[in-house]
Amino acid sequence: MKQAKRMSLFGEGIFQVLNEKKNEVEKSGKRVFNFSVGTPDFKPAKHIMDAVAEAATKPENYKYALADIPELTQAVIDRYQKRYGVEITAEEFMSVYGSQEGIAHIGLSLIDEGDIVLVPDPGYPIFAVGPSLAGAKMATYDLRPEREYLPDLAEIAKEYGKDSANPAKIMIVSYPLNPICKTAPDSFYEELIPWAKENDIFIIHDNAYSDIIYDGKVGKSILAFDGAKEVAVEFYSLSKSYNYTGARVGFLVGNKEVVAGFKKLRSQIDYGTFLPVQYGAVAALNGPDTFIKEQCAAYEARRNALCDGLTESGWPFERSQGTMFAWAKIPEKFGKDDVAFVMELLDKTGVLCTPGSSFGKMGEGYVRFALVLPVEEIQNAIAKIKEANIF
Repeated sequence: MKQAKRMSLFGEGIFQVLNEKKNEVEKSGKRVFNFSVGTPDFKPAKHIMDAVAEAATKPENYKYALADIPELTQAVIDRYQKRYGVEITAEEFMSVYGSQEGIAHIGLSLIDEGDIVLVPDPGYPIFAVGPSLAGAKMATYDLRPEREYLPDLAEIAKEYGKDSANPAKIMIVSYPLNPICKTAPDSFYEELIPWAKENDIFIIHDNAYSDIIYDGKVGKSILAFDGAKEVAVEFYSLSKSYNYTGARVGFLVGNKEVVAGFKKLRSQIDYGTFLPVQYGAVAALNGPDTFIKEQCAAYEARRNALCDGLTESGWPFERSQGTMFAWAKIPEKFGKDDVAFVMELLDKTGVLCTPGSSFGKMGEGYVRFALVLPVEEIQNAIAKIKEANIF
């Protein structure tokens, strides 16, 4: 029995490789400071857990949900109005099993074999994997530090605009973007939306990190900009803002025709989100934002400890603008082999991060740190780096 050709899309995951190396180092008796996997270490708020627990005691909540409960629909509508100043209707909303699952499958309702989809490089791997599963032809757009990691829309239009030889159908955009940890100014979206209309390119915006932005900036929704609903949908997740990761719930909002098409597709393969999970999501969305802001402040303190501490150790490390990660070019003495650098850093200091090349060719020579350890542990990790004097 031969596996499907699409399985060639999947190599051995970098996180599996890193985990095996981590286990090897730990067996040698060395302490490992694991900054590689971006799973929040903060707890969900008590009112969220209480709502899940209460709903889970009711037998009727174990039936097929089939659809989103009205309370959840209203909670998302209210959240978008309160948080982003965006009015959405029930027809412009649906739930998914987290934004990763949504991005993995939405292409099946939008993409025909051979359609061109534009994805960022560096970018989160699912941005390319999802469209590829639908038979898309992938095209990357480079995000370069000299452009503040913003795409060159004029250059993209020359190669993939509607009047080009290879017109693109969809473009995936995300700010703040994992792994590069950069935000986008309002002027970018004000340019992107009319550009998308002009070039007949539909925008899928991943907005997983809009509540984790630093230095006084406020995260926004692409839907807050004029004309966005005509050319865009947005994925919004509860995983990072609310630490609701294992519950797997997120939302697609925006263009109602695209939402309707995705709902139709999912009705063939899905029986709805487990009802206790939905009630927990309602509690999260309707609850206070205090702990979200406190959590963002805690992430910012971790960012400061990590980025400033590594800079002091001899490794210039630019401060992250957003997300629960930090991103930097590896020291010049190590060349561009980020994988070898990650392995050497782990061997010599016990500090484990993720090679940037796992996020695309433009990530070669960079690394990503997840801000998943308390400030004190970050300081201990930096002390190990200083002690090793590898820079």
